[in-house]
Amino acid sequence: MNGLMEIINARRAVRKYKNLAVEWRIINQLIDAGCMAPSGMNLQPWKFYVVTEKDLINKMDDQICVVVKEIYTEPHMIDFLKTKYAIFHGAPVVIFITAPRENEWAALDIGMCSQNIMLAARAVGLDTCPVGLGKFIERTSFYSQLQIPVSEHVLISLIVGYGDEKPAVHERKKDIIFHVRAGVTEVSLSRETKN
Repeated sequence: MNGLMEIINARRAVRKYKNLAVEWRIINQLIDAGCMAPSGMNLQPWKFYVVTEKDLINKMDDQICVVVKEIYTEPHMIDFLKTKYAIFHGAPVVIFITAPRENEWAALDIGMCSQNIMLAARAVGLDTCPVGLGKFIERTSFYSQLQIPVSEHVLISLIVGYGDEKPAVHERKKDIIFHVRAGVTEVSLSRETKN
C-alpha cells in the first residue's frame, strides 16, 4: 500500500516536457493498465488513438487553440492560449480516448481508465496531464486523420512524456468527509494537507 500511495501522491499534471520519445512498448503497457479499469456492465467502452509525431501534435495543438479561442472568451483563457503549445504542452505522446456516443455512463469509465494510465505512467517515471480541451480535435481539419468512426466521440486526451518540471502539490480541500448515521450527519475527519 505504501508504494501505491507514493505513486498517487507523486502524480502531477505536468505541462512541460523534455524532447524525448516514449517507447511504444511502454505506451502499450500504460494502455493495458487503463484497460484494467472497471466499467459499467464490463462494456470496456474505451478506444485509444495515439499520436507520437511531433509535427502532427504541434499542428493539432495550433488548430485546437483556434477553436478554443472561438468558444471561450474569458481573459484568463485567452492569456493561457497565447503560450506556445498551450494544449499539448510539447509532450511527445497524445492519447485521445473515445467512447460510443450512445453510452451515457462512458464518461465515468473513461475517467477511471485515464487515472489508471496516469498512475501507471508515474510508476515508470513518466509524467502526464489530462487535457479536456483535446476533445475539440473533433472541430479541426486533423480529426479525419485519427479515423475515428462516427459512432464514437473523444471524451478526453492524455499527454505523456518525460516531464521537465516538478509542480508543487496544490492544497487539498479539508472538511470534506461526512460520517452519516441514522438522523445525523457530521464532519468525520479534518484532513491535513501534505507538502
